[in-house]
Amino acid sequence: MKTAIINGADGDMGQQLVLFLAKAQYNIIMACHSQNKGNAACEKLREFSQWEHINVIPVDLSSLSSIQQFCNTVKEQYDHIDILLNNAGVLPSHALLSADGYEKTVAVNYLGLFLFTELLSPLFGTGTKIVNMVSLTYKYGKIDDNFFMLNPQKKYNRFSCYSNSKLGLFYATLYWAEKWKNNGITVNCADPGIVNTNIIRMDNKIIDTLCDIFFRPLIRTPKQGADTMAYVALNEISNTTTGQLFHNRKIQKINKKILDNPQRTILLEQTKNLLKNYL
Repeated sequence: MKTAIINGADGDMGQQLVLFLAKAQYNIIMACHSQNKGNAACEKLREFSQWEHINVIPVDLSSLSSIQQFCNTVKEQYDHIDILLNNAGVLPSHALLSADGYEKTVAVNYLGLFLFTELLSPLFGTGTKIVNMVSLTYKYGKIDDNFFMLNPQKKYNRFSCYSNSKLGLFYATLYWAEKWKNNGITVNCADPGIVNTNIIRMDNKIIDTLCDIFFRPLIRTPKQGADTMAYVALNEISNTTTGQLFHNRKIQKINKKILDNPQRTILLEQTKNLLKNYL
């Protein structure tokens, strides 16, 4: 049976991704931050899909040691991965540090997913598909000296950190696509659009109430948001297509300035240096 891993699998879009893959009869590993929340979601998804091959393994993507433990557990229990969906993401309303002292948004959405993917790579083989959930905000991201850290000289901006993390994940996609192109492994991105999930909450009662009334009914449902990622993972187009960004199931043209940004190489070097004790 083919095996798929979905991180952030207990979230709104994550659960929809589980259902897409259950319909395709994959053995599904739900990588969830909370064991209890993950187990509750897993039980519900098994019942709804009438598919028993769904299991939970907990992981804290803001902790490098937790990621290492998760990947060791997976490698002990499984001998291959056919699909990896890097779906997890956070958008904190205020400044937070990860367990390792990095700005939490970048720690989870980029650094943690980079380590997660690299440590699982021994289980990849010909036909493995990796899809990373980015965002249209990657266009506004920047790679600078404070990419991994909170800048004490600037007021915290949650959307800037989020955009930066998604640009980093986009560059990681290009790196892996090139790295594994001769191994039959494809790596692509999916942009879900603006989706009605809890990640867009502002932790402001008035603003969130107004958003619930006037904004949420107009944007995409979690199922609609998950559709492109599932399409790229399950459709034959990604058997050979790699290093691309998909939106609404279509390949998007990337600005040359983003592709040719010299900071790509610097970010990769910094990332490998930060993770050298784990890789």
